[in-house]
Amino acid sequence: MTDSYTIPGHKAGTWTIDPSHSEVSFSVRHLLISKVKGKFEKFDATFVTGESPLDTKLTATAEVESINTGDANRDGHLRTNDFFNAPEFPTITFVSTSVVPNKDDLAVTGDLTIKGVTKEVTFTVEFGGFGNDLYGNYKLGLTAKTVINRNDFGVSWNAPLEAGGVLVGDDVTITIDLQASLQA
Repeated sequence: MTDSYTIPGHKAGTWTIDPSHSEVSFSVRHLLISKVKGKFEKFDATFVTGESPLDTKLTATAEVESINTGDANRDGHLRTNDFFNAPEFPTITFVSTSVVPNKDDLAVTGDLTIKGVTKEVTFTVEFGGFGNDLYGNYKLGLTAKTVINRNDFGVSWNAPLEAGGVLVGDDVTITIDLQASLQA
């Protein structure tokens, strides 16, 4: 099956992310009425593509200390043991285990580790395409999304609301907007 699956413009090789054109972000329900969004300012990823896109292997990390929700007090709380425990678990990691076609997209499954807990998750990957930048570098663009339950990873702090419900929702949407360069 891997021999017959193609993406126009796909090239085999090692790719590294362009951090100035990439972002690792998340959103979670707050007060049951809105969403808080944030991102990790420091992250890295390397992936190797084979002759078929389905032979891709990806390893990615995000530094917990770099979390940014636009509120310094909230960011400080997120770094504590109530949430991510940055001193003991300084990175979030993802290591892919499979890539399969999923309608017009790809499903990239792998092991996500947060706060020392590893669970299998699947990202839906939408390709933006391939092309050369102004300097002749061969680039790819994509968006990857998944939804996880934060409690599955031991990120369970919450507070009850007077009117019922809780302060922070359980489901977290993770979105990765990525641009990467093929290494020579």
